[in-house]
Amino acid sequence: MTTAETTAREVGKARARKEDARLITGQTNWTDNIILPGLTYVAFVRSPYAHARITGVDLSAAREASGVIAVFSGADFAAEQGSLPCAWPVTEDIVLPDHPAMAVDTVRYAGEIVAAVVARDRYAAADAVELIDVSYEPLEPVLDMEAAVRPDSPKVHEAGNKSYTWTLANGDMDAAFRDAPVVLERTYRQQRLIPSAMEPRAVVCAPVGGEYTMWSSTQIPHILKIMLALVTGIPEQQIRVIAPDVGGGFGSKLQVTAEEVLALLLARKLGRPVKWTESRSEGNVAVHHGRDQIQRIRIAAESNGRLRALDVDLLADMGAYLMLVTPGVPLLGAFMYNAIYKMDAYRFNCTGVFTTKTPTDAYRGAGRPEATYAIEHIMDDLAAELGMDPLEVRELNWIKHEEFPYTTIAGLTYDSGNYEAATAAAKELFRYEELRTEQSARNGDSAQVRLGIGVSTFTEMCGLAPSRVLGSLRYAAGGWENASIRMLPTGKVEVVTGSSAHGQGHETAWSQIVADELGVPFEDIRVLHGDTQVSPRGMDTYGSRSLVVGGTALVVACGKVREKARIIAAGLLEVSPEDLEWADGRWSVRGDPDQGKAIGEIAFAAFAAHDLPDGVEPSLDSDATYDPDNFSFPHGTHLCAVEVDTETGWVQIRSYVAVDDVGVVVNPQIVEGQVHGGIAQGIAQALYEEAAYDSSGNLITTTLADYLVPSAADLPSITTARTTTPSTLNPLGVKGVGEAGTIASTPAVVNAIVDALRPLGVTDVPMPCTPERVWRAIQEARGGAR
Repeated sequence: MTTAETTAREVGKARARKEDARLITGQTNWTDNIILPGLTYVAFVRSPYAHARITGVDLSAAREASGVIAVFSGADFAAEQGSLPCAWPVTEDIVLPDHPAMAVDTVRYAGEIVAAVVARDRYAAADAVELIDVSYEPLEPVLDMEAAVRPDSPKVHEAGNKSYTWTLANGDMDAAFRDAPVVLERTYRQQRLIPSAMEPRAVVCAPVGGEYTMWSSTQIPHILKIMLALVTGIPEQQIRVIAPDVGGGFGSKLQVTAEEVLALLLARKLGRPVKWTESRSEGNVAVHHGRDQIQRIRIAAESNGRLRALDVDLLADMGAYLMLVTPGVPLLGAFMYNAIYKMDAYRFNCTGVFTTKTPTDAYRGAGRPEATYAIEHIMDDLAAELGMDPLEVRELNWIKHEEFPYTTIAGLTYDSGNYEAATAAAKELFRYEELRTEQSARNGDSAQVRLGIGVSTFTEMCGLAPSRVLGSLRYAAGGWENASIRMLPTGKVEVVTGSSAHGQGHETAWSQIVADELGVPFEDIRVLHGDTQVSPRGMDTYGSRSLVVGGTALVVACGKVREKARIIAAGLLEVSPEDLEWADGRWSVRGDPDQGKAIGEIAFAAFAAHDLPDGVEPSLDSDATYDPDNFSFPHGTHLCAVEVDTETGWVQIRSYVAVDDVGVVVNPQIVEGQVHGGIAQGIAQALYEEAAYDSSGNLITTTLADYLVPSAADLPSITTARTTTPSTLNPLGVKGVGEAGTIASTPAVVNAIVDALRPLGVTDVPMPCTPERVWRAIQEARGGAR
């Protein structure tokens, strides 16, 4: 490819995002902006108890309040609300309790909806909520996963507190562990996290003539539409779901929520449009939470550090109910605990446990960050046990670049990668050897502030698909994606994608891809998404699948447009289609590039339809549905240096380097933003965030004053770079980037902290590594106060 051709291509350019002008200025249509004639406002009464029987609901005072239109309890909806869906019943014998949108007789977590007020404005609705008197008979909460699975534990549901047990095993575990020179056993805790999207959840639902339009701050308009029909019995063709511009999701909006179902039922019952927008504190108790696992890890190795086997036993907190993909989230990690390493045997066992807490579900990375944290933490422990450098023991065990494609012990086939190149680049940028030398010089026994270096070499499975694999895991839906190309008569292009954006830059990246595929200017392309009437087919956005799956669907659809255009161009030029060649947006006669037709000319000729070949329809419009054969596997090396004050426990990140391989990059600026945002969330888990409950099961981190989300001032300057091994699994060569930073960063930070303190006897600091926890870990290692 010549330099001129490279410059002309859109893919690879750091284009400013098309959508930013309206998003950054707020000149857009967020769900809470929507005002409709006759709009009413909904507020919910939520249980203050983690576990209780509802013995009475007195709505009379609220019904008399000024501005109130209607008030309802769970009993009013018992016959029509159905059960909120779980699309991933991971085992045949899974315990899958009914999940009412509004509790009728029992509440199972603090924050569960027990009544609803509909009023003329949101303030009247909020005031009337205070007038509803709900009587409860408190029941004993179930808060500890390990206690919950004991026979004498109080039951969250009649069927018990164990939802399922799922196992994956390959190789001879007994032989691998038998007489192994090194066996390490560790228990790590993945704390519970609260997704904190910039835009809180919001829903507007309008009934018109037996049909319903719902605007929702959702990641999954297509899935939501189907599930609303299944839950409520309203025919699917009478439901339209629109996801307008959505201010972030991180998995928290990958959900079919009680509020969405109730908005639809209330609109049907009242015959009027309704709106609900959550407050931040309401969202903290009601939006599904993330992580919350106990990881018991055993690893066996030779005395030289070569891995023999890995054994993972996981307890995963489901919370009170199974939501859309709750049971499957830990299983995504099942295929990633082995990470980039070769070994002889592997076993993964997961038990899903019910507790009386807010349900958990997907949160950025969904199972992969948890797995990466565990394997990267114990690899550091293994290196320390053997007196080896952490990178040395990793390189001894990782898959070499010449070994790809490589089928791992977990059964996945990684198509491409180069862990050596990414690590070498990271070490150079980080000045790894210099920092190790500095560490040796300054970390004496009397050093108050100690230097630690953390390593995280990772891969992930993303591009969530293919449908056959998801089906084998008992997932209810597929992993395909749909795209349509509309060639307008004036040569402009409308792109319709089933992958609905919530901040990722789809409109820009998709325009770049289509510009290259059709040879039209970037500015002449408009991307439409998020409306099930405009984009009737799609599987939406999660699991870093948008570009890998949705982008490939675009390429396939563009190919169909070109082929239609070739037939019409051949007729216009009076040559055989086989005599034409495609270049720079034109079909030209081979050997005579001046004799040709540009795609815009062909589009207008199709519109006019004056002289088309016989049997050719007057349209270039095309669509495609793409279902990949495999996941994609981005990877990278993240290195972190921290300084730890042993007197106060304070941790300061001194430097952070991330070298990621995400395959071919469509827009470097978007990739940079995704990596930075992901690292911020991973650092937040390592140092700041935790959803905490009191002994009664009440969430005590209900506001951002209690639940610490870091700001830019709390985060380090991040050095990023990329290596590129194109994916062999799709024509774009892309791998996905949305979750990489989150997956890699948490173990890099915690490993750095432990590395600083390991000479003092510290082998772990529970997350988040707050100054108090760091200080306590030091004191306990010294035999001091607990």
